[in-house]
Amino acid sequence: MKGCEQMIRLVKATINRYKCIEKEQSFNVEDNITVLVGMNESGKTSILEALSKANYFEDDDGFKFNATHDYPRKQKKLMDKSGVIPEAVKLQYEIDNKLKATIEEDVGVVIQSTQFSFTRKYDNSKLWTVSFVDKNAFVKAKAKSFGIKSKELIEALTKVSNASSFDAFVKGQSAEIDAAILEQIKSLKKYFENKNNWDNCIDEYITITYLVPNLPKFMYYDDYYMLPARVSLNNIASNSNATSSDKTAKALLELADIDVNKVIKSTNYEEFIAELEATQLTITDELFKYWTTNKNLKILFNIDKVEQTDNRNNTRIVDHVLDIRVQNQRSGVSLPLSNRSKGFNWFFSFLVWFMKIQENRDDTYILLLDEPGLNLHAKAQNDLLRFLCDLSGNYQIIYTTHSPFMIETEKLNQVRTVLEKDDGTHISESVQEKDPNTLFPLQAALGYDLAQNLFVAKKNLLVEGIADLTYLTIIPNMLNESNRACLKDDVVIVPTGGADKIATFVSLLRGNELSMVCLLDTFTDKSAQARLNNLTAQNIIKDKKIVFYHDILNRKFADVEDMFSVDDYLCLYNGAFGKNICRTDIDDKTPILTQLKKLNGGKDFNHYTPANYLAKNVSSITLSDETMGHFENLFQVLNKLF
Repeated sequence: MKGCEQMIRLVKATINRYKCIEKEQSFNVEDNITVLVGMNESGKTSILEALSKANYFEDDDGFKFNATHDYPRKQKKLMDKSGVIPEAVKLQYEIDNKLKATIEEDVGVVIQSTQFSFTRKYDNSKLWTVSFVDKNAFVKAKAKSFGIKSKELIEALTKVSNASSFDAFVKGQSAEIDAAILEQIKSLKKYFENKNNWDNCIDEYITITYLVPNLPKFMYYDDYYMLPARVSLNNIASNSNATSSDKTAKALLELADIDVNKVIKSTNYEEFIAELEATQLTITDELFKYWTTNKNLKILFNIDKVEQTDNRNNTRIVDHVLDIRVQNQRSGVSLPLSNRSKGFNWFFSFLVWFMKIQENRDDTYILLLDEPGLNLHAKAQNDLLRFLCDLSGNYQIIYTTHSPFMIETEKLNQVRTVLEKDDGTHISESVQEKDPNTLFPLQAALGYDLAQNLFVAKKNLLVEGIADLTYLTIIPNMLNESNRACLKDDVVIVPTGGADKIATFVSLLRGNELSMVCLLDTFTDKSAQARLNNLTAQNIIKDKKIVFYHDILNRKFADVEDMFSVDDYLCLYNGAFGKNICRTDIDDKTPILTQLKKLNGGKDFNHYTPANYLAKNVSSITLSDETMGHFENLFQVLNKLF
């Protein structure tokens, strides 16, 4: 499923105010998949709606901002009195290297930034914030390429700001300069059109020429788009009372190249049914790449007319209907599509809708999926995750969920939590929110993965928390790229939730006769240490199978964070929290967490946040040889113990 090449990617979304979002909320968007996790009514759907209305893929009044319906009710009167049309959504984008090179080749100078923003206001007007090219630098570069050396001529050209002033400039110079050079100058007119009266006409040219055509459009999909069992073709033809599901049915007919009006006028539907079945075969082939639950299903189509007889026994056709059924080829029994599982219907309907969108090779899309897989059982949700992962190679995807089976625990950097508070919906990039209802899907997902690991994995490395898991998952890959020793592939890292739970997990794993090693921070909890000592005394786990970070570093005390050089960890800490702690503020003898807590006014900080920062920026972060050496030594020790 490959669409148009996406040369512009969404990197950050800011929703000013929209329905339950009463205060400005921003969140970063991943290059592939971003997951919005939260309970029902937390505001997840409102986030997707606001994004979709910023640049919907088609002209649909239902996907345009309406202050009466969309602006938070509490604040609408204040907005009305202000007389100012507020911003609804601000989106920050980044262009890729290919588009950057194309622009630079065109304008003749290196662009100043690869990012720009696009804003949609509540009156649905657009606002671009672009700062790519210094106009004077552009003029000088073009003048140099034309062989123009006159400073007066160059200075006069820098003062040109639109098409009319350009024409005046050319007219004024026509008698003064060589005809060949004049023709070259005339070729610059396209850069000075400035139809929208921007301060920088070159940035306007770039925007119109390169940004507008390549700006990805939002495609929103939820349960309301699922195909019904019976579709009124007359409704589709007239667009009267067309529902979201009718739009999907229309997409199916368009995929099959069927003109609804021809169907309505025809008396023989076999040709149309044949076209539908040919299209269905293509969709089904794609469907069963991912739908592993039941591969014995087949879609059946029939087109029929609905007749009505009046009291005079006169019959007239009142509607034409597309009937969609699903047959179990093993039993031979067919049922209306609506009588099959909602999960199967969702999958099939989404593919219909999406494949129609894909036919337009001129546009790129960002997929917004509201609670995908809601009606799927756990295994089918796993299939859906695999499907979305494949799609994310060509499309950015943002989806909402409150299902633990729609969260990949090894990719928690993709998760954004959505929480309803007294002052409206809040969006956070931290998975350490205190609200238990919001965290439940994450906790359940971790628990599910852990349960799988407990009974499947033969080799288990027990660590304390998610930060350990993140570091020990990412850094082996970095070491492997440098052909250095890393953790064995068959070792499963199991976060236990803290030193106090280590003993419990050891007991569980021992009962399943699985190999295990514990990797721990230096104990600060004496009761946790005592419980683990008791297990070693009973020979439930051997003392040599318990490894401390301070053993690797040859120190008296160490946490996983001390495995990093001071400079490396400060890079993660400062980047994660927006701080500016200097190397000179940290000594080499005291654990770095202790020092940072002191510099933080004695307050603890979320230890996972720097780990998450590394996960999100791993491609641009280079760790020192000191850090890599510490982890390489650690993995060599661990590998010998399995």
